[in-house]
Amino acid sequence: MSDTIVHDPGSMPLELDACAPSGEYGWTRGRALSVAIVAVATGLMAIGAIMTVSAAAPREGAVFGWPLWDYPAMRQLIFLFGALLAMLVMTCVPYQLWSKACGTPTLLLLVIAIVMSLLVLVPGIGTEVNNARRWIQIGPAHYGLRIQPSELFKLALPAFLALWMARGIDIRRFFSGFLPAVAVIGIAVAVVGIEDFGTAALLAAVGGAMLLMGGARIWHLLLLVLPTVPAFGYLLFSRAHRMERLISFRDIWADPEGTGYQAIQSLCTIARGGWWGVGLGNGLIKDYLPAARTDFIFSVLCEELGIVGGLAVIGLLIVLLYNGGAAMRRCPDAMGQLLAFGIVLMIGLQAFINIAVVTVSVPTKGIALPLVSAGGSGAVVIGAMAGILANIARRAPDTPGNP
Repeated sequence: MSDTIVHDPGSMPLELDACAPSGEYGWTRGRALSVAIVAVATGLMAIGAIMTVSAAAPREGAVFGWPLWDYPAMRQLIFLFGALLAMLVMTCVPYQLWSKACGTPTLLLLVIAIVMSLLVLVPGIGTEVNNARRWIQIGPAHYGLRIQPSELFKLALPAFLALWMARGIDIRRFFSGFLPAVAVIGIAVAVVGIEDFGTAALLAAVGGAMLLMGGARIWHLLLLVLPTVPAFGYLLFSRAHRMERLISFRDIWADPEGTGYQAIQSLCTIARGGWWGVGLGNGLIKDYLPAARTDFIFSVLCEELGIVGGLAVIGLLIVLLYNGGAAMRRCPDAMGQLLAFGIVLMIGLQAFINIAVVTVSVPTKGIALPLVSAGGSGAVVIGAMAGILANIARRAPDTPGNP
């Protein structure tokens, strides 16, 4: 994965036949890899569904005593069904679709992500939850159905950068290749970072890594430090709670009932589970842990399934990322290679940040655990990304030099 990807004008043609003959696209190793990606992603979704129900379950009384849509765990099951459907659809849709018609599908998704992220900032359209305005309300407020536009960038940005570098544009040329790509990354980071610092940092890291993978000059990337440092400094200082989280991270026990409360409760939740956990539904500290179903679902999982359960989830994520990397290495064209690299890095880095946050290894950020944390927009987008990886794997040709 360390080799620079160079566009090959004679690469595999952009065909849209999802049912290609087995000999042409290799329905042996490629299909097995595709099935493995779908199976692991489905397994993570199943764990997420179980843990969401457990995290939302009252310690006393009936679990299913509320109306279907009013029960948060039931809503999440519906969202996960949408994520599973998105994954299966994208597994069947050839990944070359993103570069068809001069990349119209990719550009359309990118524009939608930008416009919707700006609409979040408009009073009356954007919805504020826990001092953050990141959602657009769909339907009556009591339904709890919201879209988080920043999640769209997790697919739109890698797809655009892959398209940009794979269509013969020399990313080593500063003004004609490198700078336009950086401008798109900057726009994405700016519109997201106003309300979601963690996701903005994630997009910036993945975007920079994709440029490096695509062959950008290192000294061009180093030049980005000059505007990036003050930009992220502004985003950090523009919200008081971001500085409070950073300061409290130095000593979470200095204010155990204030800025350090969430970090302390997360550690207590993990510690209580020990090696084997207290059993599903028997978690106690989860009742005192903010965002137990979303950003801190891994803490609840460790309390109820123990460190062994937590390691099992980490293992499944590693298997998913390994298979995604294998799909990237098997892909014969630059578009598929770069797209797979961006998706693998996006999912992997997001998972790493989430686990680092819940274990108080880094300051608290609003980053979900891919395919496991509760959330509609994130689940559907990550599911679609897993489906794209599976499609890249299944359409790679079987050749003697293709492992």
